[in-house]
Amino acid sequence: MKREQIFAYVRETYGTEPDYPWAKSPEYAVLRHRNSRKWYGLVMNLPADALGIEKAGNVEVINLKCDPFLIGTLRSQEGYFPAYHMNKEHWITVLLAGPVSEGEIFDLIDLSYDLTRYGKK
Repeated sequence: MKREQIFAYVRETYGTEPDYPWAKSPEYAVLRHRNSRKWYGLVMNLPADALGIEKAGNVEVINLKCDPFLIGTLRSQEGYFPAYHMNKEHWITVLLAGPVSEGEIFDLIDLSYDLTRYGKK
């Protein structure tokens, strides 16, 4: 899956446009709720070895908020990793060019959107 497909999905589904807040990492795109500006996703291009993948070069991933009970199951499957630079109990990193299907990624985006919809209680 390519980042453009994710951006098209969130634009059509949630009215979200990617935000590029970091000058040092201009390709890192944050997905935010329109009203609260709270994050529900982060698309990044990382060195493969940062995720423990034995491969030269970079890989594209998305970080998504996820139900902690689901994270354990997902991390045992290929294409899912502990959240890169985020809370590993509540976030997960998904490899975009991997075995995870488009439908699964869209379902996880929807879950992340719902989990981040409201502020902390």
